[in-house]
Amino acid sequence: MKPILTTLILTLVTFFNVQSQILDPVTWSHEVKKLSGTEYELVFKADIEDHWHLYSQKLPEDGPLPTEFIFDSTQVDKTFKLIGHVVESEFITEYDKVFDMKLNFFDGNATFKQKIEVLDQSLKTISAEIAYQACDDERCIYKFKTIAFNLNNSTQATEEKTAVSPNKTDAEINASEVETTDDTEASKGLLKIFFTAFFLGFLVLLTPCVFPMIPMTVSFFTKQSKTRAAGIKNALVYGFFIIVIYTLLGTAVSAMFGSNAMYEFSTGVVFNTIMFFALVIFAFSFLGAFEIMLPNSWVNKVDQGANKGGILGIFFMALALAVVSFSCTFPIAGTALLDAATKGGIAPIVSMLGFSSAIALPFALFAFFPSWLNSMPKSGGWLNTVKVVLGFLELAFAFKFLSMVDLVLEWHFLEREVFIAIWIAIFGTLGLYLLGKIKLPHDSPLTHISVGRLSLAILALSFTIYMVPGLWGAPLKLISGFPPPMSTNSESPYGVGYMKKQVNAVSGKAMPTELPEGAHFGPHDIIAFHDYDTGLAYAKSVNKPVMLDFTGITCVNCRKMEEQVWINDRVFKLLNNEVVLISLYVDDREKLPKEEQYESEFSGNKIRTYGQKWLEFQQKRYNTNAQPLYVIQDTNGNDLNKTVGYMPDANEYFEWMMEGVSKFKDN
Repeated sequence: MKPILTTLILTLVTFFNVQSQILDPVTWSHEVKKLSGTEYELVFKADIEDHWHLYSQKLPEDGPLPTEFIFDSTQVDKTFKLIGHVVESEFITEYDKVFDMKLNFFDGNATFKQKIEVLDQSLKTISAEIAYQACDDERCIYKFKTIAFNLNNSTQATEEKTAVSPNKTDAEINASEVETTDDTEASKGLLKIFFTAFFLGFLVLLTPCVFPMIPMTVSFFTKQSKTRAAGIKNALVYGFFIIVIYTLLGTAVSAMFGSNAMYEFSTGVVFNTIMFFALVIFAFSFLGAFEIMLPNSWVNKVDQGANKGGILGIFFMALALAVVSFSCTFPIAGTALLDAATKGGIAPIVSMLGFSSAIALPFALFAFFPSWLNSMPKSGGWLNTVKVVLGFLELAFAFKFLSMVDLVLEWHFLEREVFIAIWIAIFGTLGLYLLGKIKLPHDSPLTHISVGRLSLAILALSFTIYMVPGLWGAPLKLISGFPPPMSTNSESPYGVGYMKKQVNAVSGKAMPTELPEGAHFGPHDIIAFHDYDTGLAYAKSVNKPVMLDFTGITCVNCRKMEEQVWINDRVFKLLNNEVVLISLYVDDREKLPKEEQYESEFSGNKIRTYGQKWLEFQQKRYNTNAQPLYVIQDTNGNDLNKTVGYMPDANEYFEWMMEGVSKFKDN
């Protein structure tokens, strides 16, 4: 009896483990609301599991796939009419290092609404298909869900108040409902903004516009005040007003731009073009080409206010610091402020609070401990060196904004290798400047090189040398997110010196001049197929096993496997010589020919695209919908070993591949 019971338990455990491989982190529900006689509102509600993201309808190109709502074309404009676009609840916007862009996504839950007008009064049911992608930290899934709305079960809509930005177009009314976001994650993001801005404010302190002001201002308060306590109080008030002035600037920006409006602006051509030219102008100013100054009339009025004395006089003294140091502070503060503005909410306020706190802090500290002034470094040529270094950095960052314009407009003049070449020139020149080989207009005579300056020079030149292999296709992980992605590197797709279809970038061997019918060059120019039957037929003709690669266009871990594991010498040789690679993209939205579309017995959905076809194939055969998934098969489509998913260890992956290849050869 015990062996039977044990077997039964193991069978049940195995069954449930297998069943759990079908991932579905998003649960959909729906309802119909009646708005008027013929108008209805179709409501889609998504309940999202913890640690998973559901992506918005509004995403940049080359990112993950957006959520899409597809209504039955046989009904639209015949039995009912769509009014406007699908409106979604407020999303979260954060920078994603993997996709190298800011992405809009939902956590916890999301709501989508579509207004319709019924044209045929006999209409009872409206069908809609949801195509969506959801990701966690390790994997992504792509799914389809068909929903049928029963108009007879509609409820009367209640009046809802939604705040909509007056500047938004139909395509931008995506943040009209307010949903609760994760407070902890939001707090972490604001802390990061604060400390980043604080660090930038500290750098501004070391510029010739601000640094000399510290001892002068502190000495003024301590010597002009009747008592030491009064001097400390005035210095603290002075620091407080510095914080107030800059924070008011952040508050104004926060009030002017909502998170979504600023996000749209910041990813557009106009913003990135303005930022490029602004940073170039600021960089040339820092390098000594010219000075950016506010009108003298403004400076004089502020000075007159500072002579009034009392609290008001101290306020104008703080304002005078902001005005006089404008040429040094504005480029850095403006960059930090605009970056924070793209995140919306109170981020600009927090950014300027951090920035101004760093500037105000030394005035307060030296007022408490005036003896520390004696240990301060003396003003000199090193201050201009700090300013010049910041100028080089501003110039380098400027090209990041120009590359965004190039990507959006598809000009292809600032390809990846061109961008890297520019950065090599900038940081190489910076290294030579720090070594005293190059002099700029406001430099003092350099009699010797300090240890600090030499260390910075070594760092700059080391960074320059590090970037050189990027011209030959190296990924350059340290600067990931700054150069254009490798997929856009169309001028020299395989690095400088390699030509497509002549030399393989990994093996260095000559590439075939002709491809098998139905094949293409996949990752690292491995010959691959996108169709299962075509690839299997070719495998039979050359008598090689098949490696099925269930992947996705936006599958992060799939790209990691291709870029970090497949490039391994032993793995690459197997992929290139011993197997036939068939890559099936489960999120491919290319339509199947009409005659090949069918009703799915597995999910009940209509299979309309190649991606749906391969996803169903994966689910039916392997009972999982997670990518990547790898399978070694013989020429009859029989599996030779167990399936594996994301496997970052190249040695383990090689052993798994060898097991399948060896079994094929032994049969």
